[in-house]
Amino acid sequence: MQFPYQSAAKGKYTLKNVRLETGFEYENEEVIGTKTDLFSIEIEDGKIKMIKANDPSSHAIDAKGYLMLPAFRDMHIHLDKTLYGLPWQALSPKRRTVKDMIAYEQEIIPKLLETSVERAEQLISLQQHYGTHFARTHFNIDPTSGLKSLEHLEQALENKKDSFKAELVAFPQHGVYYTETVPLMKEAAQLKSVSLIGGLDPLSIDGSIEKVMDFTVQLALDHHKGIDIHLHEVGESGMKTINYLIDKAIENPALQGKTFVSHAFALAHLSPKETEKIAERLAAGKVGIASSVPFNKTIMPIPTLKKYGVNVLIGNDNVQDYWSTFGSGSMLQKANLIAELYGYATELALSRALQFATQSTLPLDEKGNQQWPKAGDEAAVVLADASCSAEAVSRMSEIKGLMHNGNLFLRN
Repeated sequence: MQFPYQSAAKGKYTLKNVRLETGFEYENEEVIGTKTDLFSIEIEDGKIKMIKANDPSSHAIDAKGYLMLPAFRDMHIHLDKTLYGLPWQALSPKRRTVKDMIAYEQEIIPKLLETSVERAEQLISLQQHYGTHFARTHFNIDPTSGLKSLEHLEQALENKKDSFKAELVAFPQHGVYYTETVPLMKEAAQLKSVSLIGGLDPLSIDGSIEKVMDFTVQLALDHHKGIDIHLHEVGESGMKTINYLIDKAIENPALQGKTFVSHAFALAHLSPKETEKIAERLAAGKVGIASSVPFNKTIMPIPTLKKYGVNVLIGNDNVQDYWSTFGSGSMLQKANLIAELYGYATELALSRALQFATQSTLPLDEKGNQQWPKAGDEAAVVLADASCSAEAVSRMSEIKGLMHNGNLFLRN
């Protein structure tokens, strides 16, 4: 997909006929609807400068009554190795384990690198089509690709810098010790562009939880990075890894709020009591969970995690690649799937589900008080063809405009 918008404004300008949520409608103390009104919004220097009464006769850019929402953020994706942009191919039944996939990657990466800049840009454009302006993307660090995946991804992001931004996770997809990846991880950790140190199933891939986690934690501490590890392992090894990482975060306050476990499928196999106990520990260590909301026989305990204050991030993960046939690139679809899975069907619950696309920012608080946007907020918004947040989530409404760092792009 090519970039689906046209540049409409940069720098200092005003939007008119912008629909904002102003409160909830109640009946017998229950939320039955969402109130909105039209406003004019002044943008300057990448910020929302002022929100004022609408002036439909002004010469401002016309938002046509579309609903303004916080722009979406994808907090777990692999922009560096998508098949998007290549001829269609479904998932192969021949490769069943992570180690099978590692062997396959070692075979195909050299060829894929030839077009990885272009394909990363196409995948970013797909995400932007659905209103995403920011992503946390993992990139391969392995002996086959060296630092090439990072270099190509950085080029794609540079080409997209006016409309998209990402934070980068150095991801040892082929293991830390299973392949000779330690020197490459140390090299990547020194780079300013890398924000987090990744990891992968320490016991099943590298044969040791402690050795791999100690290396990962120390690397993050030495270079003032965060941590975001992939953990597909379930049962004892999965829970031991999660608890080990929580212990390390508690021991090292510098890691708190910067440490995440992606997938963490082990949490989906616990009893309710066990789930509450680990949720309490995750919250105590300020260790977050990054989930792609898997539906393949695995239902994550997202409501319990949220109840205990665990930072739950959502992402698309693999979008149409050789790891997964699925993945639309839409964060609004992720919010919709979560709402359907956990029964968030009322006006209030659907409006709250928008947080899984925006990563916590909501226009109204629980009581219906307007809390976004405010003067000084980052000018990162979408214009949705919806009457309110609840409708946008339920109907996965079309995105008509995207604003990143004050740069406005409107649908072609």
